[in-house]
Amino acid sequence: MSTEDKFRMTFSPRTIEALGIRLYSSVPPVVAELISNSYDADATKVTVHLNDSDSNNKEIIVEDNGHGMTASDINGKFLRIGRNRRANNTDKEQTSPSGRLVIGKKGLGKLSFFGIAQKIIVSTTANSIRNTLELDWADIISKEEDEKQTADYAPRVVEYNVKDTKRKNGTTITLKIKNKTNTFNADRLAVSLSKFLIIDDTLDIFVQHNQESPIRVANEMRYDSLNVEFEWTIPSSLDSFENNYKRKDKVIGRIYSTKKPISPSTQMRGITLFSRKKLINLPEYFSDNTSSHFYSYLTGWLEVDFIDTLTEDVIGTSRQSLDWSNPDMEELRTYLQQLIRFIEKEWRDKRRASQEKELSEKTGINIAEWKEKVPEEVNKDLTPIIESLRKNAELPEEQEQILGSMKNLRNLVPEYTYLHWRHFHPTLKKTVSEHYHKKEYYTAVSEGMKQYITEVQLKTGSTLTDGALLESIFALNPDDTPKKWSVIEKYKRSGGQDFPVETKKNITKGHRKLVLAMWETFRCPMSHSPTLAEFRDSGLYTEKDCLDALSLLSHLFRRLDDIQDVTPGTP
Repeated sequence: MSTEDKFRMTFSPRTIEALGIRLYSSVPPVVAELISNSYDADATKVTVHLNDSDSNNKEIIVEDNGHGMTASDINGKFLRIGRNRRANNTDKEQTSPSGRLVIGKKGLGKLSFFGIAQKIIVSTTANSIRNTLELDWADIISKEEDEKQTADYAPRVVEYNVKDTKRKNGTTITLKIKNKTNTFNADRLAVSLSKFLIIDDTLDIFVQHNQESPIRVANEMRYDSLNVEFEWTIPSSLDSFENNYKRKDKVIGRIYSTKKPISPSTQMRGITLFSRKKLINLPEYFSDNTSSHFYSYLTGWLEVDFIDTLTEDVIGTSRQSLDWSNPDMEELRTYLQQLIRFIEKEWRDKRRASQEKELSEKTGINIAEWKEKVPEEVNKDLTPIIESLRKNAELPEEQEQILGSMKNLRNLVPEYTYLHWRHFHPTLKKTVSEHYHKKEYYTAVSEGMKQYITEVQLKTGSTLTDGALLESIFALNPDDTPKKWSVIEKYKRSGGQDFPVETKKNITKGHRKLVLAMWETFRCPMSHSPTLAEFRDSGLYTEKDCLDALSLLSHLFRRLDDIQDVTPGTP
């Protein structure tokens, strides 16, 4: 026995079955594999025909207008199992003739066709020469010889180097389907293909069921069933995301969050990774800590084409997972974890603002403005209550109750809580609002008092000003009755009788004193040395002082609305 014969590694068709056929057992990934081959062949159009009008002869036909294969190509490339077309990492092997970065690599994808098909018919034309061959899984298995444990397989030749000047370049692959019971669904397959592939503008993909109108596959189909709320374009949406990952500019794509939690049945929760237009990692969050409810709203895709240029092959045979133990992949995983944490923070801020806006629209309450106009010490307790209502407002069964609760809360804690702003006399409110918003508290009351004097002039026709005006208009007779103007004359008791004389005198004297006191307190000091800044900074006139004074001033404005000339003989 020679040295070479002592040890020998052998392969059987069963090994091929384990390597390739069991990769995929459903239609979408198999068809995606065929479309990938068409892409690598520089096809600009691929049509997937789903034929099941004859339930006993179901077939899927994938037809492209790529450059086709010669007989030599069929033997050296298509029928060669495990050919790594990128083993030498040369530019020629990395790109197609037109310059596309090729998707195919391991040379095992073609074996997956037998996962759904018993027979495969390949008809391909290159340079006006057509070749057609048929591969039958039953024949491949029958070639296995127990004693030999290895065998070659010769597909059945249907056409060999047939000259055809009328037919353009391209390849048509027909899969004779094993499953005779399930019917095809073109819409569902189109959506599935959009999840396995990123379609660029150089390739049109159509799916046609029997004689129905073809459906064009588009990237948008991935998320058509989801109600997207927010979107991040990677990396352009990451201006404030600080990270030193060396390949961060080579991670591109879109990340979305939805208005409602994504159903697990959609298999769309998480971020899908693609390389060279094809899925390489099923949706995930790249973290073991995914307890936050944020993750149930998260979906999207990222292209990481640099993975195909790494020295070590980190893409799983099924192209549905990566080898995360690889150092390069560990770095990528860390980056993706940090990226998602950044997006989670932005999502919470955006969602809070969006929900608050929606709640404002439904209740008619400008929540942001409301909170801004509530005193700081009140807002500290109010904000957590509003936050709790906001979170629960997204639950349809609780929304009506939440909206009612929000309105009740606003009634209990109105804007300018201490002031009850909405009940102030409208003329006073209009006059002082700008100063009050600017926290110019003393000025607010002073300007209010100034406007009061103007209103007195308008109501009485007097040409006097300032203190002289007030002394004159609200002057009293020796018996404390009004000389000319009364602000309470119109009011009567419940039976229509006048109030007692002494009661009217007390109110009249008190009203006069209040008017003069407001004048002396909030207008006279303006003529002296203290500046408004000194009033503010000293704490002499605080917001609470201002509000208390404006409440009194509002009372004076309302009394002024009722002023009457009580001079004898006046109608």
